[in-house]
Amino acid sequence: MKNVIVIGAGVAGLSAAVRLQKLGYQVHLYEKERQVGGKMNQIKQEGFTFDVGPTIVMMPDIYREVFEFCDRDPDDYIPMEKIDPMLKLYFSDDEPLLFSSDLVKLTKMLEEISEEDAQGYFAFLADIYKRYLVAKEAFIMRSFRSFWDFYNPKSLLNGLKLKTFGDAYSSISKFVKDDRLRKSLAFQTLYIGISPYQGPSLYTIIPMIELLYGVYFMKGGMYTLAQGLEKVFKELGGELHCNAEIQEIVFKDKRAIGIRLDHQLIEADAIVCGADFPYAMKELVPNEADRGKYTDKKIDQMEYSCSCFLMYLGLDKKYEVDALHSIYFAKDFKKNISDIFDDGRLPEDPSYYLYVPSLLDPSLAREDHEALYVLVPVPELSKFSNWNEQTIQQYRNYVIQKIQKETNFTDLKEHIVFEEHYTPVDFAEKFNAYRGATFGLKPTLRQSNYYRPHNKFDDAEGLYFCGSSTHPGAGVPIVMQSAKLAVEELLRDDQ
Repeated sequence: MKNVIVIGAGVAGLSAAVRLQKLGYQVHLYEKERQVGGKMNQIKQEGFTFDVGPTIVMMPDIYREVFEFCDRDPDDYIPMEKIDPMLKLYFSDDEPLLFSSDLVKLTKMLEEISEEDAQGYFAFLADIYKRYLVAKEAFIMRSFRSFWDFYNPKSLLNGLKLKTFGDAYSSISKFVKDDRLRKSLAFQTLYIGISPYQGPSLYTIIPMIELLYGVYFMKGGMYTLAQGLEKVFKELGGELHCNAEIQEIVFKDKRAIGIRLDHQLIEADAIVCGADFPYAMKELVPNEADRGKYTDKKIDQMEYSCSCFLMYLGLDKKYEVDALHSIYFAKDFKKNISDIFDDGRLPEDPSYYLYVPSLLDPSLAREDHEALYVLVPVPELSKFSNWNEQTIQQYRNYVIQKIQKETNFTDLKEHIVFEEHYTPVDFAEKFNAYRGATFGLKPTLRQSNYYRPHNKFDDAEGLYFCGSSTHPGAGVPIVMQSAKLAVEELLRDDQ
């Protein structure tokens, strides 16, 4: 096996392509857009630079590992600095909370709420840390090919240790009483597109990872990672093809033999697909007989994560900002979540996330200007699809009014000199996110581990998958791990 095709130059495809090229394969990486990155993309216009998708760097060792694997110094490609405070949370009727990964500052903040809650908070961190170590070793760091890879005594015992059957919010509530602390530990399930009132309690590992391992900022923004991976790939001799939209993965005798591009067959010894799995099944494998269980009906019945409405605002004014990352909670957070996941409507009182990258990197905005990134979680397209210009403008105006009322950006509307929006439709059309679901398949118990699409395709040889809809799931570090697992599966077959 010598020639490998990688489909999609998102962070999963880039990570897989870099590893394979380093391992001695000749890799051709195909991307339908004009630049690499997938959802980890970049808007660079009129003196402002914005990350399109991910903005928070967690688990920096995973980011660094792929460069170290290629005998490169990560600092030469992805310079990072730890940020503190990590984030500030605002509540409609209560005092805000400023979170630090400094143990002394964190303890002081918790004790100001109550010593009982401080004790409960640390008990929660100890409990979820134990579960995280089990999950990392038994599930996140390994792939599943067969039924027996998952259904064996050791794996089942580890599954029981994870105590996954309760939802995140209920699990947290056993440890802390203050509702602000409960929300602070629960809302991060939205980072992977699932409700804290429905998502398995294991996903409360996300705030634990932030607190114990820190939150970082990458100079130039998150797109620096995509650029760094692209640079290493080319340095190693990999071939990148942008503006190259694949029409089909071609099969012969239960084996993937190549791709169809511009109606021509390009053959390869193996294919790694980083495109969103549900999209890839429906659009790149048009013959249902080649897909195994993933028929159109099966794909439509699967559950999908939420999406995002994003505003990228260039401002001609500097504002006083307490934290790089801040979250503003809806007055009725539970209804806000229900609007997104159950009722399929644009939240009437949305929670939202603000990110001000120019606070740490002034090069991301014009001199004496500010770059403001606004994210509002919204339903995926099968639940709400009416994203016409009128809807966008109305919702944009509503969110801006809310920001002006609730934040230091009191005169925001008067100081916008650059503006762009992304809706679920953009995620579907530009990045092939099925149903515009920003985080891929929803990570329910029935769609996790063995029950999530596998890194090695079950129904044909020579085809491997990585990305947020495949095992182990969504989030930049986990997607990079997905690429690593796909490469390991390919190596296992080649050897």
